[in-house]
Amino acid sequence: MKKFLAAAALLGATGLALAQAWPTAKPIRLIVGYPPGGGIDFAARTVQVPLQEALKQQIVVDYKPGAGGMLAATELTRAAPDGYTILLANTGPFAIAPYLLQKMPYDPVRQFTYIGQISQGSYIAVTRPDHPAKDLKEFVAWARARAGKVNFASGGAGTSTHLNGELMNQTTGLDVTHVPYKGSAPAVQDLIGGQTQLLIDAGSVLLPQVKSGKLKALAVTGPKRDPQLPDVPTVRELGLGGMESVGFQGLVGPAGLPREVVDRLAAELAKVLAQPDIQARFAGAGAEVHGSGPAEFTAFVKADNEKWAKLIRERKLQLD
Repeated sequence: MKKFLAAAALLGATGLALAQAWPTAKPIRLIVGYPPGGGIDFAARTVQVPLQEALKQQIVVDYKPGAGGMLAATELTRAAPDGYTILLANTGPFAIAPYLLQKMPYDPVRQFTYIGQISQGSYIAVTRPDHPAKDLKEFVAWARARAGKVNFASGGAGTSTHLNGELMNQTTGLDVTHVPYKGSAPAVQDLIGGQTQLLIDAGSVLLPQVKSGKLKALAVTGPKRDPQLPDVPTVRELGLGGMESVGFQGLVGPAGLPREVVDRLAAELAKVLAQPDIQARFAGAGAEVHGSGPAEFTAFVKADNEKWAKLIRERKLQLD
């Protein structure tokens, strides 16, 4: 018993020492699993400077693109849980992609420490401006009358844009054909060009195209209307509540990250996200700041995993 108490005291002292020393030993590495310039990079760059100022330690963004963000997530599982390696997580590699593989590269729920959510945003269903449908309900009716002749684009097999199209098929009973692209940019261009009929993607990708008149918004998938698209209904308003979904972004560490480090990071992140200029920057990109802490973020990701895993099983989707 004495040995147990001594060990517990030692662990407690070690945790306290780490909390007091962190983050002074070296710069913090913030892994981004996508190339520069995308929505995940935007979120990382938006919080990087104010967060490093709050922590009084440099934060270095480290790009590790590949496999839809799964390469970066896999690398994080191998990192030491010392608070010096964190990752900007998002929906694809942390709620969807692993379930599409026969052998999961990691368990999104159990192999990470969820620090704090940064933002979440609706997806937008869009089509060409000359399409006869005024909203997604009318598009569904139009597609139903043209069975086997309608398709939807995505930024790639296994991405959230793909899964949102499959969610539409499941909710409506349609069998609209999936056309995958190597990223959202070519998917947008082919939709504008008329090669496809529908795309459901993030606001950071589609808002500029909608506002310029190159695409027409049919619905948003979140629980409320997008302030930047006040006249566009939600899927629930259109009777398509089964399509409701949001994408998330947040900070994640390897499993076993000390509670003292998690709490410090979460507290400083919450302060950063409370700044009006930070909120305005996310709003301009079609996302809403959602600064939930470790417990709420963990529960949210767990529920999102269950939702997408269920859809993947029911639709019999697989990447390999």
